[in-house]
Amino acid sequence: MTDTDCLCEALKAISVSTELIEEELKPHLDTVLAALLEKKKDAAIDVAKSGILPILAQALQRKSSLSCQVALVVAEMAREAAVREPCIEAGLVKVLVPHLNSDNQEMLLNSGRAIGRICFDNAYQQDQLVQSGVIPRLVSIMRAYPDNDPLVNVCLLALCNLADMDSAREALAQLDVADVLIFQLKQAPDAERRHVILEILGSLGESDTLKLQFAESGVPEALSEMIRSLQGGSDPHDLCSIKIASNLMVSLLLGDESMQKCFGEGSGLVYQDVLSWLQSSNTQLQLSGALAIANFARNDSNCVKMLDLGVVPHILTLLEQHVDEGDVSVQHAGLSALRNLAIPATNKVRMLEDGVTDRIKTLLRSDMPPVQFKLLGTLRMMVDGHEEAALVLGRDADLLDRIMEWCEAKDHAGVRGEASRLLAALIRHSQNSEVVREVARANGIRHLISMASSEHVIMQNEALVALAIASAIDIESMKDPFGEADLLPMLKKMLEDPVGAVEVKCHEGGVELCEYEGKHQ
Repeated sequence: MTDTDCLCEALKAISVSTELIEEELKPHLDTVLAALLEKKKDAAIDVAKSGILPILAQALQRKSSLSCQVALVVAEMAREAAVREPCIEAGLVKVLVPHLNSDNQEMLLNSGRAIGRICFDNAYQQDQLVQSGVIPRLVSIMRAYPDNDPLVNVCLLALCNLADMDSAREALAQLDVADVLIFQLKQAPDAERRHVILEILGSLGESDTLKLQFAESGVPEALSEMIRSLQGGSDPHDLCSIKIASNLMVSLLLGDESMQKCFGEGSGLVYQDVLSWLQSSNTQLQLSGALAIANFARNDSNCVKMLDLGVVPHILTLLEQHVDEGDVSVQHAGLSALRNLAIPATNKVRMLEDGVTDRIKTLLRSDMPPVQFKLLGTLRMMVDGHEEAALVLGRDADLLDRIMEWCEAKDHAGVRGEASRLLAALIRHSQNSEVVREVARANGIRHLISMASSEHVIMQNEALVALAIASAIDIESMKDPFGEADLLPMLKKMLEDPVGAVEVKCHEGGVELCEYEGKHQ
């Protein structure tokens, strides 16, 4: 008798069984299982078509001595995608779930594999699993048997498939799952296991509640420790782990409370490790380090503290490394960090004194629009409310010439807009005749005139205020561009009767911007 004949006979014997007599069923189940384990062609489909699935469901429901073997048969059969729906229709998932409460580790393994395979990529069934309370059981199993590698792997894969669901995240938020995942991350035998755990952490970390739980439970420290242990190698799997973990770290820092917890007033282990990433030779770590610093720099207190701790020179050195044919993402992230750090007024003064503006001007030769855009925004933040910085940059002929080029960038509206806004900011914040003359010399007034007709109200206001200040300070420098644009009558009227929220007043001490309260008397 061939193997196929043996399988057919076994299936027929099971299907005609009127009573589930264990001694009679076991040899037939052995035959079915052998065919499945040997991966005989179409064996799983033959089993599903034979009509024995309801009988298998009954056997599982009775929780007999055959339950463990039946669960294994279902698990092996469910490797075949075509039989998963018939398994669901036969009620196999419903009768398998209670077996996750077993104290038999083999039963847990077989049941977990069967459920996971049947419900793979089935959103409805996965939601039903969560509703049935499977999440607490998975976590409990990993706590009870942390050294049972196959069983832990089944639970982790199940969590990985469920972690994108809001209901699963809510359930896990009640279970303090972080300690279990940290333990398994440290015990991970290979990169594949690490990646599964990191994927779970990444999905769960999208919840603000879990972000904070993770920060309080030591997940960022565990990620830092893992990255430290893998640094310096060239194994592609390890490099992939570093990339996933460092990206995850940046994501966890998006939560305000979790970010502050990790910062630890600048003395926290996580912050110290992030600082070291800026100096790494690994481009991915450099990128994540710069993004993390930008996330830490989301409040004035942290910005001031980081300046005290000397973070700026590290960022500048990193930017300089990537000026010529460097990584655009790293440059973009580094400039984002500098921009955030420059927001507090006290930091602007210190950053100017430290030569920040001079050093980041090396990026002026970049031909990458994302870098140009972020550089212009960073420089604009540097001069915002800072007269001295506006004077220094506004007198820089090379800088102004480059800004003029970007004001005419045809393929990037964002760069054009930021370049014009920086021009306006130099005049607004310096209120200096020399700056006005330099901008006029570089032919920048026409760009401000064009900006005044922008569809964006903020840009209109910035341009109009800059033009009004420039006219009040040095009308002679403005005559030619105004004449060419035929805007002199409009500017005069605007100065005499401003229609915006801001008006310009000239006096011996200089130019003053005041809130407009009505027509001049």
